[in-house]
Amino acid sequence: MRKKVVSMLLATVMAASMLAGCGNGSSESGGDAGLGEGSGTSDEAYDLTLYSINTTDPEFDQWLDNVEEATGLNINVIAAPTDSDTRQQKITTILSTGDASVDIIEINDEMSSAFKNSGWLEGLNDTVMTEEIVDNFAKGYVENMITDKDGNIIGVPGYTGYLAFWVNQEIMDEVGITSIDTKEDFMKYMEAVSGDGRYGYGGSWEKTYVFNEIAQFVNMFGGDYFDWTKEENKEAIQFLYDMVQNGQTPIDQIADKYEQMNPKANDGKYGCWFMWGLGTDYESAGMLGADKIHMAMVPSFTEDGSRYIFTDSWNYVLNSASKNKEAAIKFLQYMADEGGMKASYECFDRYPARTDVAEKVVPDSDPAKEMYSRYATECTVSGRPMLPQTMEFITDMGTIFQSCMQGDISVDEFCTNAQELVDKYSE
Repeated sequence: MRKKVVSMLLATVMAASMLAGCGNGSSESGGDAGLGEGSGTSDEAYDLTLYSINTTDPEFDQWLDNVEEATGLNINVIAAPTDSDTRQQKITTILSTGDASVDIIEINDEMSSAFKNSGWLEGLNDTVMTEEIVDNFAKGYVENMITDKDGNIIGVPGYTGYLAFWVNQEIMDEVGITSIDTKEDFMKYMEAVSGDGRYGYGGSWEKTYVFNEIAQFVNMFGGDYFDWTKEENKEAIQFLYDMVQNGQTPIDQIADKYEQMNPKANDGKYGCWFMWGLGTDYESAGMLGADKIHMAMVPSFTEDGSRYIFTDSWNYVLNSASKNKEAAIKFLQYMADEGGMKASYECFDRYPARTDVAEKVVPDSDPAKEMYSRYATECTVSGRPMLPQTMEFITDMGTIFQSCMQGDISVDEFCTNAQELVDKYSE
């Protein structure tokens, strides 16, 4: 626990100052302004300071040792708050005030959307995310999530995580359906599976989560999340509404986040669903496997056979105010390279963001490898559609979606309201 002990001691020594948050990664902990260049103990100088979300991981110190040994850098670490709202507030404050105490920060897609055009983050095209490196990342994700309006790439993805399509093979075998490849296959599966408290499809429809699935179905129908005048968008929402009316997906899931959804999937309540991650919750319940719960190819709902999938990531970004940019670039180059991605995969179970690296470092025994490889090559991969006021946009879209699914507003009214929200948050 070497690095975290350093931060804890520093917080104790300076408890009366603004550094009260350099703690051990518990809820509400995290760094504030005031950590200058070379901060830490009085007899130790650091090459850079990293604001990290991973300090509570049991393998964090192993990962940090790997990075320091490979780069020759001495890295100070500040634990980011585990509470998402607190974390975003602190990071916003650091960047917006030109605070140079933190050099490298890990940010999620929501923050990337909010910050990428702010001027607070250093462009990495010429130093880290060069053309030959970028070609190995998901093109749609890079363009959608970490490229600013001037074409500057402002982040290094720390992993790739697909909003994968999951099926319960036991239920598929029970109803005699061998594949869910088209919209027609999907509808047949809904009809065959649903009944007696079981549903063909399950979702996480809590208002701040359902954004993922709305966007996924809009894509599957060939729509455009930012253009709710398109008939394909309306078809997607009508399809979801009809599933509720037909008892093929439950309306009570409007209260469910992924934490509530996964136990229901393990209990056999759903025939299929979309979910982030590699199935850790299913594995813990003894339900992960080719004969139980597993990833499958995303169905094609369009006549041309197109398949669509979202990927997400946390990105390492460089604070424009950093006074340690040479060291920071060295760190970022390692994280974008094979060694850094291998270390993250081995310590944090973070699937490599580069397809060429994943092919080399992920063993064939990893159950995600085959499907992740197929997603990368057979699907149109993109980042989720977000606007700068990300959480406000997500929450408002989720609220009107829930109203529509409950029958409080019509599908047409939902589409009208959705376009108004796009216009409002695009200003």
